[in-house]
Amino acid sequence: MDAVDLQIIRELQADGRLSNQELADRVRLSPSPCLRRVRRLEEAGLIRGYTAIVDQLTFGLPITVFVNIRLERHTSDMVGTFEEHVGRIEHIQDCYLMTGDSDYLLRIVTESLEAYERLVRDQIHAIPGIASIQSSFAFGSVKQSRIYPRPAPPRPSPWPA
Repeated sequence: MDAVDLQIIRELQADGRLSNQELADRVRLSPSPCLRRVRRLEEAGLIRGYTAIVDQLTFGLPITVFVNIRLERHTSDMVGTFEEHVGRIEHIQDCYLMTGDSDYLLRIVTESLEAYERLVRDQIHAIPGIASIQSSFAFGSVKQSRIYPRPAPPRPSPWPA
């Protein structure tokens, strides 16, 4: 992946609806090589798909909750069961495996506090093996970026090769 590939990725992260001609103009390539590069990035799995960014409030999901989950035990069965259940709950937008005091961090969006309570009582509490649930409600969003920072170049080894 070179600098042009990185620029293509950043442009598509900012606007996935760019035509190939617009993208080629922005990255200073002619359309054919630009399209070949995009297809190569897709085939390599760097670009996994394209999606619409929907306004959460306008869509009717104004509540964002970050939930720390701690499991009772860390057996492969318990972890597998938890992760399988989480995958089926559509209000859970993200689930991260964590280090520290909690095992998982969930980002949940919902219609209301009452809807969140029902979600916890009816679906999250039903997942076997949960030791604790700690919820933090977001007042608002200060920054949501979908454009990754440029990766740092590899540092040369201080050791002779």
